[in-house]
Amino acid sequence: MQQKKNSPRSSALLVLTAFIWGVAFVAQSEGMNYVGGFTFIGVRYLLGGLTLVPVLFLMKGKDPEHTGPDESRGRSGSLSRRTRTGILGGVCCGLCLVTASSLQQFGIAETTVGKAGFITALYIVLVPLFGIFLHRRVGFHIWASVGLAVVGMYLLCITEGFSVGRGDFLVFLCAIGFTFHIMVIDYFSPRADGVLISCVQFFTAGVVGSILMFLLEKPSLDGILAAWLPIGYAGVMSSGVAYTLQVIAQKNLDPAIACLIMSLESVFSLLAGWILLGQILSLREMLGCGLVFVAIVLAQLPEKQG
Repeated sequence: MQQKKNSPRSSALLVLTAFIWGVAFVAQSEGMNYVGGFTFIGVRYLLGGLTLVPVLFLMKGKDPEHTGPDESRGRSGSLSRRTRTGILGGVCCGLCLVTASSLQQFGIAETTVGKAGFITALYIVLVPLFGIFLHRRVGFHIWASVGLAVVGMYLLCITEGFSVGRGDFLVFLCAIGFTFHIMVIDYFSPRADGVLISCVQFFTAGVVGSILMFLLEKPSLDGILAAWLPIGYAGVMSSGVAYTLQVIAQKNLDPAIACLIMSLESVFSLLAGWILLGQILSLREMLGCGLVFVAIVLAQLPEKQG
């Protein structure tokens, strides 16, 4: 297999991707001032799915792994196995996504943007740890990163009265949800088109979010229009644009390096919360963020081969 060249241009694109995702935490926090959590999620992901539709057709024409219009159907006119798998994978990913995003959305409303970014990023540590249940070997550096993450989370979330804020707890559950989301993607992505999976997952999450919106909230067009900027940013930039940049950039980057760059999302969320919302963390919380970030980086370092 040809080794990737780790293009500086691709690295820059992934830094931009991490920046877009980091600022999206601010958009999610601000969106709750105008609409309910499920309303935000439903409209956001429907918008994200619509954004990816033209990307889906564009990638079909340029990527040899994507089948053309005539090849997407079998001899009997039914969808090909790869397309059916992509749709199934998208639905499964969408269900995981809407669960994790809902926990994150309601958690952000009760904690700071910076803390939410670092807690969410723990999925990078949890994914290899959960791999134990799939009989995957876990190296010493993973266990070390888990230890650092635990100490960091203690400093970041546990108060002097040894209690955990509800918002922090919801965001931690969200990190577990995104862990399952990544594992589902890991299963389906080699078997189907990644852009198709992502497009379907956004529509699935959007539909489920919209159903919950009508069942549990009282959405209004005025509220949605008032939240057009945070919803638009989260839907178009964080979903459609950032995902497209990620797909383009990762083609010329080593996966380990790509994960390290994308982990900057947590740092950008902290900076965005400080600059845009004036949210300042205490010295204890900053130290916790630092330990969590070191754990995230350590979890992505390649293990030495014996």
